[in-house]
Amino acid sequence: MNKIVLTLISVIFLSGAISVFAQVSTEDQKAAEQKWMAYMTPGSAHENFAKSAGEWSCKMEMWMAPGTEPVTTEGTVKAEMILGGRYLQMKYNSIFMGMPYEGISLDGYDNAKKVYFNTWIDNMGTGIMYSEGICDDKTKTINYTGKMFDPVSGKDLPYRQTVQTIDDKHMIMEMFYPGPKDGKEFKSMHVEYSKK
Repeated sequence: MNKIVLTLISVIFLSGAISVFAQVSTEDQKAAEQKWMAYMTPGSAHENFAKSAGEWSCKMEMWMAPGTEPVTTEGTVKAEMILGGRYLQMKYNSIFMGMPYEGISLDGYDNAKKVYFNTWIDNMGTGIMYSEGICDDKTKTINYTGKMFDPVSGKDLPYRQTVQTIDDKHMIMEMFYPGPKDGKEFKSMHVEYSKK
């Protein structure tokens, strides 16, 4: 009985969708198709990301709080373009504070919103970091702002991230957070990448 009801509901919904689509003019359909094509076609920003594909080594400094000594580590990164050259995926591996550390970032450029975006996941948590930004062409730097969930405070924590392309074989990433006491921004991470 339930399968019959669900089938009828599906048929009614599909009939309504076809009826609405049929009322859209040919010109509107063409305009919509053109917008989708522009949205899905990789452009110059994606071509720039593709230059980062390959094997990298990295050196990281991380400050847990303002005025503290940095924790340092080295690691490797495998970068590749995925989904037809639309996204740059970078897989990180290192040892951090004596434990294996793995992370995956995804970088892209949204043609419709005209913004760069970055996501980050790793084995030190179960959440995701997401940021959006714009590129300063003069300095070859993407300036991102975003939020991550802080499990200690139970709140979203704003952060700022910069990714500067020095040349085809060198990049620098820096991350900034509000200080735990006064809320003033401090540099929490500095990573230097060298392409192998």
